[in-house]
Amino acid sequence: MIRHIVLVRFRVDITEDVIESIFGGLTALQTKLPGILGVTAGRSESPEQMERGYMHGFVIDFENWQALDRYARDPDHKALGAQLVDHAEGGRDGLLVFDLPVDQVG
Repeated sequence: MIRHIVLVRFRVDITEDVIESIFGGLTALQTKLPGILGVTAGRSESPEQMERGYMHGFVIDFENWQALDRYARDPDHKALGAQLVDHAEGGRDGLLVFDLPVDQVG
């Protein structure tokens, strides 16, 4: 399994409604694209408060690298990604993306 982790520093003028709309679009991709195992998105509620401005994020679990590649090439994903860049503080500098292979036991 591949865990796709994205943290976002949204600009201060971006409303929670806009953020929820983008995250809703990402969640909708699960029904469209095979190989997406789950999508979780939202605002940090960490008691450690070490977000360094990355107050929102999402995680998408994929069956394998091929499913992640299919997602990366999908036009709806690309449109949502463009919205993230447009709404992030500093554009691409306001995004952090991390793909983590996860061994599933059991």
